[in-house]
Amino acid sequence: MSIRNKEPIINVGLIEDVPEISFELLGEFHLENIVLKPGAYRVFCEGELLCLTIADGARIHRASSLQLLPSVPESALFTLHEVKIGKLFHWERSLVQKFKGALHLMMPSPGHIIAINSIKLETYLASVISSEMSPENRIEFLKAHCICSRSWLLNQLGRKDTEQTAGHKADYTAAEVISWTGREAHRDFDVCADDHCQRYQGLGRINAAAEEAMKETRGQVLVHNGEICDARYSKCCGGITEKFSVAWDDTPVPYLESTADAQVPSPPLMSEGDARQFIMSRPSAYCNIEDKTVIKKILPDFDCETKDFFRWRIDLPQEELRALLLSKTGVDFGEIRALVPLERGPSGRLFKMNVCGSQQEKIIGKELEIRRILSPTHLLSSAFIVEPYGSAGEVPAGFTLHGAGWGHGVGLCQIGAAGMAEQGKTCEEILSHYFKGAHLTTLY
Repeated sequence: MSIRNKEPIINVGLIEDVPEISFELLGEFHLENIVLKPGAYRVFCEGELLCLTIADGARIHRASSLQLLPSVPESALFTLHEVKIGKLFHWERSLVQKFKGALHLMMPSPGHIIAINSIKLETYLASVISSEMSPENRIEFLKAHCICSRSWLLNQLGRKDTEQTAGHKADYTAAEVISWTGREAHRDFDVCADDHCQRYQGLGRINAAAEEAMKETRGQVLVHNGEICDARYSKCCGGITEKFSVAWDDTPVPYLESTADAQVPSPPLMSEGDARQFIMSRPSAYCNIEDKTVIKKILPDFDCETKDFFRWRIDLPQEELRALLLSKTGVDFGEIRALVPLERGPSGRLFKMNVCGSQQEKIIGKELEIRRILSPTHLLSSAFIVEPYGSAGEVPAGFTLHGAGWGHGVGLCQIGAAGMAEQGKTCEEILSHYFKGAHLTTLY
């Protein structure tokens, strides 16, 4: 994929695996030789074909796929109903969202429709930074996020369909279960519109600040050794960012090493004693923002529903935990005797943990899999310490998890970077803090 001197068109998966989709066209679109006027439409599966109808049920067209192209690309929009955001996370919900560009509807398997938006990368980015964080943030943070998001996307597109982007599935028949997510779930489009890739929640969230950040950084990316950086980011590192291999494969990534989210260095939290001391304290950090008015300014409204993320606590009663592990893994561990931390990354995030049950025992990793099996959705992070409570012999009544941060913690800490901007740091200072050794270049 050649991207120098040319802004790419990208394909974003908006809705996946549903039997029907309702939408409105807010402008004239073309479907082959058919002119589609503004109005409400519905598409559903009919055997091996998709059937498109207008609101009153009158049929318009049947085909294996439908490509709706705007007659006037700069002004024609479309609205989709029931777009899920935060899938499988605690903030999951469905929204009505408005988009620009082409709408492609396809059926990769019988009864399952995918809606894909083809759009210019820079227009996509203005929505991404406004969906990931509030566009009320300071412009230097929005610029840094734009460059980070653009770099990550172009890095992923450059490696599309290679083994480098594949994940590793969990196999709970094994004694040791090591799993992480990759791009292999997205064979029909470039990126999804949700947290698995980057949040892209349509045009409704974009404001003048987001558009300014996009224009001021147009075509700019982070590079390292001549390659566009895989510029990862997460919501809140908890005080120290994590290295790449804790969350994904064991490939070393020099610009994704661990760093303190503060002006002064912090030692790595590899031992249980160091992790406990750090997690049970509230150290000074860019992402340790206690002023709720600042948090409300920098986070989107639905993220503000998560009140505790720099430090948090949850209780897992024995029966609840046992049922949770069975539903998430398919394994009946029996009574859970211990959750034993085995290996931590520099930020204190667990990437190997031993689940010790009266019937079975398994080592589980990496960080996202640990977060997945210990929550109906996902734990905020895997940077936690475990305290059993109400012990009756060898079987505790439950376990308390004391945790730090929100997300995998690799790369840019979004709340920390926003905090840096609040303190007057520039876009370049923010990026050099989180991606050491990387530098900026302009592609187009």
